[in-house]
Amino acid sequence: MTLLIFIVSLLGAMAIGAPVAFALIFCGVVLMSYMGMFNTQIIAQNMLIGADTFTLLAIPFFILAGELMNAGGLSKRIIDFAITCVGHIRGGLGLVAIIAAVIMASISGSAAADTAALAAILIPMMARAGYNVPRSAGLIAAGGVIAPVIPPSMAFIIFGVAANVSISRLFMAGIVPGILMGLSLAVTWMIVARNDRVETLPRASWADRGRASGRAVWALGMPVIILGGIKLGVVTPTEAAVIAAFYALFVGMFVYRELKLADLPAVLIAAGRTTAAIMFLVCAALVSAWLITAANIPAEITGYIEPLIENPKLLMLAIMILILIVGTALDLTPTILILTPVLMPIITKAGIDPIYFGVMFIMNCCIGLLTPPVGVVLNVVSGVGRVPLGKVIIGVWPFLIAQILVLLLLVAFPSIVIVPANWFH
Repeated sequence: MTLLIFIVSLLGAMAIGAPVAFALIFCGVVLMSYMGMFNTQIIAQNMLIGADTFTLLAIPFFILAGELMNAGGLSKRIIDFAITCVGHIRGGLGLVAIIAAVIMASISGSAAADTAALAAILIPMMARAGYNVPRSAGLIAAGGVIAPVIPPSMAFIIFGVAANVSISRLFMAGIVPGILMGLSLAVTWMIVARNDRVETLPRASWADRGRASGRAVWALGMPVIILGGIKLGVVTPTEAAVIAAFYALFVGMFVYRELKLADLPAVLIAAGRTTAAIMFLVCAALVSAWLITAANIPAEITGYIEPLIENPKLLMLAIMILILIVGTALDLTPTILILTPVLMPIITKAGIDPIYFGVMFIMNCCIGLLTPPVGVVLNVVSGVGRVPLGKVIIGVWPFLIAQILVLLLLVAFPSIVIVPANWFH
């Protein structure tokens, strides 16, 4: 009965149009009332506890780093670098989008920001070259969702705090799956675009490649500093986020000189708005998480799936299907905050590596960003690239299927994630 009240109150609040954060608080109030322990102090205390975490300081700084990266010209240099490498290949602009998406993912960790930057520059170029525009938009959307999987990732930070697992290990564990997502897109693109009659860019000379590499070296150095510092134990993820923000500011203002002092207020406001929305969600989710534990909801769910606990792969498959369904209706952050406290006790009881589960969970949530009706990244591509949403949805399907196949591969062979994660760590 407690589980039913939790689900009905949460979905009911969202159905009437309440923002997810308020729906989570409402859900907590309903559960407290049902359990006969309603107390406004519990709500206030848990919301404050949710915000009062040193690790969460990484979120505003990584968001700021992403905004500074786009405003300071780092994204443009990365795309120019990729063009000189593979732009001359048939279907090369699609490969440029994938390479740029993977590199930018290792800098900002924001699916929406990376997708917007790629769409603004590449969709007009691909349209002029004769590429199928809906398919190109779908590819860019699918490339953008790699961002929360390859470190640094705000999604991993939120999951790490909610699940109480090592964020550094999550970062390292995301590298191989993120690269596999990129490779799957490259293979799919070369298959679906093989018959397109398109103009290829002229082959760049080695001198041009050298100049493009020189211009991009500051941008390409950012992930090396972030991941190298975390891997060597020199900095924590939170400290790496601060370094990333200041590095992007320095490069944008003093190296590339595209970021002006007058641009900073708009950049800071944009980063502040995004941070406020995410942090309020985290605070609200801590209220529900505390009550989920108090109401013993994980044990109730465990009772329903008891037969699957003896078969971890089958359990993971069932959970991945659940997350995929939830991801069609919820954005990435709410999905993490709602399901993590429910699923982690089940994962622990089944003996599944929590780092492996975290990577799979985030990958699945990212795929949810490509699925209608919500499909946040689809809307970003549609708005920035000026492509009708219906056409973007049609164009994204081959790439969505490719990423689901990567997910299923990792369900079948967990060592692909676990072994490199331990090696990197």
